[in-house]
Amino acid sequence: ELAQAVRALGEELASHDSTLSSARFNVVVEGPPQDLHPILRDEIYAIAREAVRNAFRHAQARNIEADITYDGSLFRLRIRDDGNGIDPGIVAEGRAGHYGVPGMRERARRIGGKLDVWTGTGAGTEIELSIPGSIAYGTSPGRTVLGLFRQARGREKAERTHD
Repeated sequence: ELAQAVRALGEELASHDSTLSSARFNVVVEGPPQDLHPILRDEIYAIAREAVRNAFRHAQARNIEADITYDGSLFRLRIRDDGNGIDPGIVAEGRAGHYGVPGMRERARRIGGKLDVWTGTGAGTEIELSIPGSIAYGTSPGRTVLGLFRQARGREKAERTHD
């Protein structure tokens, strides 16, 4: 299950690697867990992994929390910390040679979701992935996860052609 995988990741990062922050990590699940398509679940986990690792490595936070919300109309994942925040330039453009926030945004877009980042110097960071329930839980007949990947690849090819 997604919450168990995120919890295991946070516990490993909190206790295993001495180069990382000694922040406390917590996972909160709101609503009854619903089945996610395996491809979608893996992409959500990849976004969570990047956000949690970044919080442990860079935020100098005391507390890091993953909040997973299963709502009929929306799936939401929030990773938040009380650390030192992210430089606005990194939020917008990323770091050279790193995927970071731009990579998370691209993953979110590929699965029909949206990624928002709120941060401020000394004010911590919150990263929110939201996916409409019809996509997240596969309740919309014409909107399959595989179809979303095909649409995203088609857009990428069209963008490369026009460059």
